[in-house]
Amino acid sequence: MASTQELSNFLAQVERRAFKQTAYAVRDDHAAMDIVQDAMLKLAEKYGARPVEEYPMLFQRILQNTMKDYWRRQKVRGIWTTLLSSLGVNQHDDEEHDPLETMVSEDDHDNPEQQYEQQETIAIIETAIKNLPTRQREAFILRYWEDMDVAETAAAMGCSEGSVKTHCSRAVHALAATLEKYGFAKEVLDKAGGER
Repeated sequence: MASTQELSNFLAQVERRAFKQTAYAVRDDHAAMDIVQDAMLKLAEKYGARPVEEYPMLFQRILQNTMKDYWRRQKVRGIWTTLLSSLGVNQHDDEEHDPLETMVSEDDHDNPEQQYEQQETIAIIETAIKNLPTRQREAFILRYWEDMDVAETAAAMGCSEGSVKTHCSRAVHALAATLEKYGFAKEVLDKAGGER
């Protein structure tokens, strides 16, 4: 069993290397620092009592899984950003920003047809999200709208991290299939549907 000091020493030794490794992988220093810190916290919280000899392998596995979570989140966020930006959604930095509430282009008053299409699109997206099974909808909103990580979502939903990943994956595939029926960005939705 490792002591608190041994855990602290291990984390101090691996922090810089882990940051460089992650920064090369995700190409974003801020995201890399967040990923490394998340991985370090997970090691301390879940495996802090393990023998020191197990830390290197455990930490690498946790770090790799945390990077995979980041890429999955980026992929889904990218799909939704692409979809919504193609509909004329303005991007805001407000924390309370709801993209579906701001789908107004500058020339909407001059183009009633475009305004009607955007209103129809909002209704289709909202209906698709509402029609998801409860747990899938909850996981999807917490992960991709509220930007919670897998652990936070699992804690909020009272389930395992594996269940969160399953619910999110099913939600993304269901939404992609529903939106594809309406002719939305087929090539983008195909990419979302390809990740099993």
